[in-house]
Amino acid sequence: MKMIVRVLVYCVGLLTLAFGVAFSVNSNLGVSPVNSLPYVVSLITKAELGTCVICIFSLYILVQILIKRRDFKWINLTQVVFSTVFGYFVNFAKYILGSWAIPGYIGQLVMMAISIVLVTLGIAIYMDAKLVNMPMEGMTLAISECFPQMEFHKIKMIVDCIFVAVGIVLSFLFLHGLYGIREGTILSAIFVGKLLPLAKRGIRPVMDRIM
Repeated sequence: MKMIVRVLVYCVGLLTLAFGVAFSVNSNLGVSPVNSLPYVVSLITKAELGTCVICIFSLYILVQILIKRRDFKWINLTQVVFSTVFGYFVNFAKYILGSWAIPGYIGQLVMMAISIVLVTLGIAIYMDAKLVNMPMEGMTLAISECFPQMEFHKIKMIVDCIFVAVGIVLSFLFLHGLYGIREGTILSAIFVGKLLPLAKRGIRPVMDRIM
């Protein structure tokens, strides 16, 4: 029963995160670093964003397997299941929001602020469920084990920058301009990290009662 509750809480976190992604897309100020590459790929291939999230996140799991090899715990393959769930949640959130957006640059900033809050809450909720890492985090953890002398948050920042750079290159190569990566991407990278400890402290009493 406790495991069922944890899975449900984890999925609530993913759904909240998915709506955060949808708000960032509709703000037209850029998406978060984690979702920037899937978003650019979705624009290039004309596929649904959720489908591209599933494909790109599956590649992150493959990188984990290649790095850890025999040390890879097969329970981590459940990341594929939750990545698929998250992908469908993103498509659902995009369907609910449609093309709705608050007009004007101030409106765009408001939508980006909502996105940052939802992304932060989503991460805090699914992390507190204590099931498995999402593929991007799992891959970053695997890479960090190869560089034990470096702090985890520094490696995460480097990994985020690499995938944002790949997204920028692909955007210019195939779309002939910069799409999905703007000032909102930077704002998300800065404020999600700063707000996450506050969000985790805020929801901890609720999570303790639930689980």
